[in-house]
Amino acid sequence: MPSQATEHRSERMASLGLWLGLVFLLIAPFIGLYPIFMMGALCYAIFACAFNLLMGFTGLLSFGHAAYLGAAAYATGWLVRTAGWPPELGILAGTGVAALCGLAIGTVAIRRQGIYFAMVTLAMAQMVYFVFLQAPFTGGEDGLQGVPRGKLFGFIPLENDLVMYFVVLAVFVAVFLFVIRVVHSPYGQVLKAIRENEPRAISLGYDVNRYKLLAFVLSTALAGLAGSMKTLSLGFVTLNDAHWSLSGEVILMTLLGGLGTFAGPVIGAFTIIGLQNFLADQVGSWINVIIGVIFVICVVAFRRGFVGELKAWQSGRPGG
Repeated sequence: MPSQATEHRSERMASLGLWLGLVFLLIAPFIGLYPIFMMGALCYAIFACAFNLLMGFTGLLSFGHAAYLGAAAYATGWLVRTAGWPPELGILAGTGVAALCGLAIGTVAIRRQGIYFAMVTLAMAQMVYFVFLQAPFTGGEDGLQGVPRGKLFGFIPLENDLVMYFVVLAVFVAVFLFVIRVVHSPYGQVLKAIRENEPRAISLGYDVNRYKLLAFVLSTALAGLAGSMKTLSLGFVTLNDAHWSLSGEVILMTLLGGLGTFAGPVIGAFTIIGLQNFLADQVGSWINVIIGVIFVICVVAFRRGFVGELKAWQSGRPGG
């Protein structure tokens, strides 16, 4: 058992790490990191945090989470570009569309457990992907191009990359704090109880399907928020935003950084997106092989992920 002094030291180190991470994100555009890359990485970090809320803290493995990111991305892109909506309303609408999709799919999928739940979410996500492929308003294989950023609340010029970056950063921080608040709330404790021992949670009188459905909808809404922000940041939406491979990538991000940790999915998202952006020109399609090797090494040597292994190492040290 770790001593109380060791636990306090671990908490201090975790807090220090979060503050250092925030400082890094604040100064990133001024130390040579491109705002466009950082915005994309932050959007995927939001996506990974959303997935981690479902899998890491509730124990539900969804194989179709890209459908909700894609649904929000297409909704926001079409409303802002074609219908002329302001960006804030486009973001809210995209998030709402993702939440409604999550409610519809979750109502069906939540009645299954384990691999059956995962397969239902994958099947439903493939149906959503087919709709995006065939629907005329999505642009088919061409996607939606030239989505304008507009002005947030009518006066914040999002066309400026630096301004847009800090808006995305503010949304990311808000989502990160929201996930922490949810997990540490009484509701979050019930979710962890369901993850650890669902039959016991049922025996205690909890309606586990209702708790899991709410967690599913919250996760899909946050995934949709990531898709909406990505659309405004990059200015386009493609079918890749709803493809099953993206659902696999967010699982990889979460496992690589540390399942069931707060900072882990963020680190995993930045690692994967960084590798894809900075190594793609040098190694081409071999980047997928490199990422696969990294994942295998992580599973074999760092089964808890980067952050999970660090926390385990800190907890295992003798107290001072």
